[in-house]
Formats: sequence, C-alpha cells, structure tokens
Amino acid sequence: MTEHTHTESSATAVPFGEFRISRTEQGEAVVVEVAGDVDTTTAPALVQAADEALADQPPVLVVDLSRVEFLASPGLTALLTIHRNAGTGTAVRIVASGRATLRPIQLTGLEESLSLFPTRDAALTGS
Repeated sequence: MTEHTHTESSATAVPFGEFRISRTEQGEAVVVEVAGDVDTTTAPALVQAADEALADQPPVLVVDLSRVEFLASPGLTALLTIHRNAGTGTAVRIVASGRATLRPIQLTGLEESLSLFPTRDAALTGS
C-alpha cells in the first residue's frame, strides 16, 4: 500500500490543510482514496499515485474523492490526466457525491468525460 501524507492525521477527520492519499486493492480493483484539498500543490501527488497504480494495469482503478473537502481546477485536470493515462485496458471510476467534488465536476461539464459513482461500492461493482 502506498500512502502520501503531508502531516499527521486522525482516523476520522482530515485537519484543515492536510492532504492524504492511500492505495488499497479490493479484488481486481485498485482504490486510490484521497482526503483533504486537491489543489495546485496536491494534484501532482494524486496523478503520481494513480500512475503508480496504473503501472500494474488493473482492470479497474477507483479514485475515491468522498473525503475531499475542496476540488480546485488542478484537481479536475488531474482527474482528466488519470483518465487519459489509464488507456483502454483500465476502467477509471471516480467516487464523487459531495458538494465539494461533484459540483465542480458538473459545473465544468466533466461528468460527460468521467465515470462518476456516488459510493465506493457502486464504483467497485460498476453500478
């Protein structure tokens, strides 16, 4: 499991300004879970974590944004980059349901380009 952490954290809440990425495997899928703000300083770490996961060519890569509190335009660009980097062999599924994540995706029209799911379980099953 790969984990990128900028500061120490509690298990339930991400303190203001903290960013964390963790990677787990669930069946044949790889899940990259993001917590905190995805902005200019943190978006490259998200792309790097996803690229590391894609190197193993999993059938499914789930990017779980359910714990993201702020998704800036570099974060949206990161999601598109991850989708592009996956190629045709890996389905990229984005978990985005909260106002902080789903709203920016919808406002920019990216829901047409990204596979969005309301929960991790839905993303894992593709439903």
